[in-house]
Amino acid sequence: MTRRLAQVAKKVGVSEATVSRVLNNKPGVSEATRESVLSALDVLGYERPTQLRGERARLVGLVLPELQNPIFPAFAEVIGGALAQQGLTPVLCTQTKGGVSEADYVQLLLQQQVSGVVFAGGLYAQADAPHDHYRLLADRKIPVVLVNAAIEHLGFPGVSCDDAVAVEQSWRHLSSLGHERIGLVLGPADHQPSQRKLAAARAAAEAGGGQLPDEYVARAMFSLEGGQAAAARLLERGVTGVICASDPIALGAVRAARRRGLDVPGEVSVVGFDDSAFMNCTEPPLTTVRQPIEAMGRAAVELLALQIAGSAVPAEELLFEPELVVRGSTGQVRRG
Repeated sequence: MTRRLAQVAKKVGVSEATVSRVLNNKPGVSEATRESVLSALDVLGYERPTQLRGERARLVGLVLPELQNPIFPAFAEVIGGALAQQGLTPVLCTQTKGGVSEADYVQLLLQQQVSGVVFAGGLYAQADAPHDHYRLLADRKIPVVLVNAAIEHLGFPGVSCDDAVAVEQSWRHLSSLGHERIGLVLGPADHQPSQRKLAAARAAAEAGGGQLPDEYVARAMFSLEGGQAAAARLLERGVTGVICASDPIALGAVRAARRRGLDVPGEVSVVGFDDSAFMNCTEPPLTTVRQPIEAMGRAAVELLALQIAGSAVPAEELLFEPELVVRGSTGQVRRG
């Protein structure tokens, strides 16, 4: 403690007694000096006293990969509203190609002395991505919550849609329509939610007395164009049912089928994932698995608020049950 007082006092250029008054939340210190002492604590990597953590300007970082997929603005709306109800202000950080990186955003948020950070989709879900910025947050004892499956060993609490249940529901639906050649369009091989979806698909195929051939699994960027290119490869291999890792990918799969002159759902059935905005307005309306965004977003904020208040929260993952929404992009398989 004495060493910490001395280091902070030297950094700010004040007495150890002044630093002590700030750390114990005592009066008699100017606001400018107080802020300087708290900033020095952060810069030197010391944890703020519990009673001062809420003094971090009540800002919470909300880090999203991009806003082109409608699921992320939906999460931002729910999480932002729930934060406001807790008296916290969201700082929205969205990534664009060639723009500010996730690690850069973390540095910016630390400079803003945020009370915590919520990540909804990000590098934590990819095993081969850089993760040093997460460790930096852990070292600084900044409360963090992750939305949707993360790689192991990061040590943060999380809320996730149950990817296995999502695929089981999709697979059962397509099988009940007579589809036997079911393929998947997933994210990158190191993407944790995609790994879970693939494992569930293999299990579903085996439960039905079959196998999921490797050539029935295609990888894609999470975009309409990525989905179109990957689904085109599956259609060349004779797949009649396509389960997709996101709604934009699924819309790409519908376009790929049409480009080949195939009717959806007459000849090819497509299932999305998310039930993001306007999926009931597409042509045909998209059958998809709905993430319970409202419940997940509120749970994420609740976990964060508990940590900000100084409560210990287990580094566990809460799994939320999705719901298959059947619309017009799936239909009975056409024989012959």
